[in-house]
Amino acid sequence: MSDFLVRRMTAADLPGVLRIQAQCYRSDLMEGSEAFASRLALSPATCWVATSGDGRAPLAAYLFTHSWPQSSLPPLDGVLMPSTHDDTDATTSLTWFVHDMAVAPAGRGGGLAQRLYEAAMYAALEAGLRHSRLIAVQSAADWWRRLGYAPIAAHAAAVHAAKLAGYGHGALIMERTLTA
Repeated sequence: MSDFLVRRMTAADLPGVLRIQAQCYRSDLMEGSEAFASRLALSPATCWVATSGDGRAPLAAYLFTHSWPQSSLPPLDGVLMPSTHDDTDATTSLTWFVHDMAVAPAGRGGGLAQRLYEAAMYAALEAGLRHSRLIAVQSAADWWRRLGYAPIAAHAAAVHAAKLAGYGHGALIMERTLTA
């Protein structure tokens, strides 16, 4: 939709992100500004927002993504440090982790989620990431399937059961291969 501007997120956007989160998520899935700020600091090139009009209006949508070791899951509402995965050895694969996307009611129906996702995906591809993983919550798995994500194997998901439980009932780990 042309009346929305999609751009990289800045720290000044975090209050708007928190407002959208409150409109879109159950209370047990809410994350604090420190958790969001750490994700933005970890990967500013892959965190995006959408605003209406000339970009000075309130946010309409946001997306947080970052690289993460494929063998683990980041914690919900956890503060991530750049060193969190810097100490991984050369055999550890990094994945593009799609952490959180939400579209405010005022922004729905305009294709914003798709636009945010594509912008961040191109940045992830430019960074050399070729695999993506996410945790689908609140019945979003069907939307992610349309983008090529599929649930990981049950035995692989079992390894992450404790952390996955923190994302609420029905949370599902999904993944896909990225292509340009």
